Amino acid sequence: MNYIRPAQVAGHFYPANPDKLKKEIGLLLDVTKPKEKIEKIFGIVSPHAGYIYSGKTAAHAYNLLKGKTYKHVVVISPSHSEYFHGVSIFEGDAYETPLGFLNVDKEFRERLLTNNGVIFKGFEGHGREHALEVQLPFLQSVLEEFNIVPIVMGDQSKRIVDILAQKLSEIADDQTLIVASTDLSHFYNKSQADRLDSIIEKRVRDFDFETLQTDLETHTCEACGGGPIVALMKAANLKNINHSMVLHRSDSGDVTGDNSEVVGYLSAVFYGG
Repeated sequence: MNYIRPAQVAGHFYPANPDKLKKEIGLLLDVTKPKEKIEKIFGIVSPHAGYIYSGKTAAHAYNLLKGKTYKHVVVISPSHSEYFHGVSIFEGDAYETPLGFLNVDKEFRERLLTNNGVIFKGFEGHGREHALEVQLPFLQSVLEEFNIVPIVMGDQSKRIVDILAQKLSEIADDQTLIVASTDLSHFYNKSQADRLDSIIEKRVRDFDFETLQTDLETHTCEACGGGPIVALMKAANLKNINHSMVLHRSDSGDVTGDNSEVVGYLSAVFYGG
């Protein structure tokens, strides 16, 4: 291995101690056991706040992956700290978490690259980005051997989303899982947040990615990872996968008791018939 991206937010967003991390994720999974089993899962939406705030919502999605086998796990994240044009696929060899190393799927990565540079290999967006990293310990807890394709979107415009969705649809097979990392509205009071976040919930439930894209562009609703959600949904649609289910929605006020300024969270699953 030439370059390993070390964990950046361990001890902050989730426990840095491996035993404590395993215990916390185990408890989150135990209290969110699914009532039904869903086969042929193509992708999930999962939030990316600290586990104390959004871990329960995330666990509703990750629980559905138990017992399943994937060779390639594509994690699509927004970029919180730096803007760049296009989509950056991590150029290094692995991501590290307290639970170990996750090797980058280099063959899948190469196939995703575009000649026009919209999807490129790089380190842009991967430095301290938490939205991608916080998904990885959950994946390590519910899946066995797999490689990751770590993607950070510096630009979530419709053109970029469409290009990424098209490429993913061409490459993804039944051994591929796509994870869209996103939180919802930020720092509204609980009733305002509920109004905004319910729009995204409805679009996801209705599998209406075109209207969701428009809603995001017109600021009718908010999601820092709106582009990743739409890219996942469009890729699924291009592969004739069009079943969706919203699993859980919450906000930070549910944990803190402070409903004056909350952050919204949602988990969902997309699957074939």
